[in-house]
Amino acid sequence: MNFTHTDNRRMLSDTLGRFIANRYDIDTRHKISQSPQGYSPNRWQSFADLGAIAALLPEAHGGLGGTGQDIAVVFEALGRGLVLEPFLPTAVLAGSALAHAGNAEQQALLANVADGTLIMSLAHEEPQSHYDLTQVRTQATREGAHWVLQGRKTMVPLAHQSELLVVSARTAGEPGDAHGVSLFVLPVDTPGVRVRPYPTADGARVADVALHGAVLPDHALLGPLHEGLPALAHAVGRGVLALCAEALGAMDVVKAQTVAYLQTRQQFGKPIGSFQALQHRMAALLLEIEQARSAVINAACALDEADDPIARDCALSAAKMTMGRVGTLVAEECIQLHGGIGMTWELPLAHYAKRLIAIDHQLGDEDHHLARFIALSRLANDPGHP
Repeated sequence: MNFTHTDNRRMLSDTLGRFIANRYDIDTRHKISQSPQGYSPNRWQSFADLGAIAALLPEAHGGLGGTGQDIAVVFEALGRGLVLEPFLPTAVLAGSALAHAGNAEQQALLANVADGTLIMSLAHEEPQSHYDLTQVRTQATREGAHWVLQGRKTMVPLAHQSELLVVSARTAGEPGDAHGVSLFVLPVDTPGVRVRPYPTADGARVADVALHGAVLPDHALLGPLHEGLPALAHAVGRGVLALCAEALGAMDVVKAQTVAYLQTRQQFGKPIGSFQALQHRMAALLLEIEQARSAVINAACALDEADDPIARDCALSAAKMTMGRVGTLVAEECIQLHGGIGMTWELPLAHYAKRLIAIDHQLGDEDHHLARFIALSRLANDPGHP
């Protein structure tokens, strides 16, 4: 594994960091969060002009990279600013599915993603799925030369602002079967599609999507019929890494704000950071954050290791499990170290804490990834496994 960033990647990190520091302060974020769109089209276009969206896409499809380290660099910077623009649903989740399994016409859409003119999202989660990719009840039935979709998706990021959705649906088998899941590219304005947006506790916007007999042409199928699970798992794996890197960026900001507070707040005539009890709590927190950083680096380097998919998936689940545990610890500890003001709306810390908690519940929480890590480890050590 090569842990060293290229010059281009360092330059992208610096440029993106400066842009977010100068143009994406917490008050700007609040205004964007409360806007009807739930994101800023102007900021999204600026990110596209900087090459931040293209950096998440493969060069073969009009991007500038798309490796694990590219995803980590971009999302760590986004996490520092609590950026709300649709990097995860458009460029990572839906974009990865198109790049992995799309035909030439579908992959041509990625050029529009890279230049910021197309918003997409992945509509996969259902009320009963609980992070299991095979738990798909939405049905796609063949009627003549068309597909008819019937079902419900939930917590779809920015679905109300998306032009296209990549939708998982069952074309064979039963919920829980790996075989029989297919993917479709669905225009949101298709008759029979109803989108109900709502805000989340961390200031983002998601939507429930109801499919009542939505009719799609044959060429809407993304990838092979009944075999959409590998493309779905590929997209979700890249999304897991993106969320881990975003959490790491948010933790760095929370850490810096808390250290500054401990060095400033006076009690008994001296900074409270000089008290040994608080020093010990802060030192323990710093060690946990460095452990989380190592997990993200390991996952970023493993993401592109196609020769050993079990090792790759173990690294991703280990990172997500670690970020869930450490993110919650950082959020709770830093709020306590700030005392009574730690939970106030006016303090940016409260919004970083909410985002860290929300990340734990996206694409699999700590418990889910711990169980997945154990199952994968047993499979890797099974002498009968090839």
